[in-house]
Amino acid sequence: MMNEHWKKSTYSGASGNCVEARATAQGAAVRDTQHRHLAELSLPNTEWTALLSVLTR
Repeated sequence: MMNEHWKKSTYSGASGNCVEARATAQGAAVRDTQHRHLAELSLPNTEWTALLSVLTR
């Protein structure tokens, strides 16, 4: 399922140094909140799942 809405982590503070993520048909995309216009990193589902697994340990 494709999700056009970017989500910011609830762990992000008010400093503005955050990333946003959104679901894509292939997995997920992430981008820097301070430079949204520059680029986004696309991750296939297996890599997104692996990243989340490491981050939530």
